[in-house]
Amino acid sequence: MHFARILVLSLAAALPLSALAAGGHDGVGCAGCHAIHTAKGEIIFAVGPNKVAQNPRTKSAYTASTALCLGCHEESSKGGQGYAPVAGHMSHPYGLASVNSKVANVPADLLRNGRFECVGCHDPHPSNPNHKYLRVDTAKGQNMDAFCGVCHSVKADPSVVSKKAAVFTSMDQRAGVAAPAASKK
Repeated sequence: MHFARILVLSLAAALPLSALAAGGHDGVGCAGCHAIHTAKGEIIFAVGPNKVAQNPRTKSAYTASTALCLGCHEESSKGGQGYAPVAGHMSHPYGLASVNSKVANVPADLLRNGRFECVGCHDPHPSNPNHKYLRVDTAKGQNMDAFCGVCHSVKADPSVVSKKAAVFTSMDQRAGVAAPAASKK
């Protein structure tokens, strides 16, 4: 009985920590990414851009906002902090100067300065209520077709694509509050 009590208490103490370890930006306020007086790189980031990780397609270091994201979300051996690292060779492509229109029709509001960056699919701000900080609501990952269909409409289920998913953004401060963009027909 004593062992069971210790096990239950240990699990109760560990669960919140494991949620933070696997839960993305949850619980990491603004200062987790931004640092007013000790900024490194662009956009008052607390961590500098990753200048080590290389795009497997170009064999060059990532640039722009993708380099900022990879400052945390890449393995430490590749210049990141090791927080939920992505695998560029096993992931959806990111850090692209252009997108082949035969592969995807990316709406302009998903591009950053004409480039397809991490923030094309993800809006990392705490105001984003969506699964994995995706910019389209996927019902906690149960409806990924809605997300994929934004750019890959020819390959997606026609009933999903016909609904034209609203795209979340917190990147335009003129809106006053972060909210899904108006659904486009």
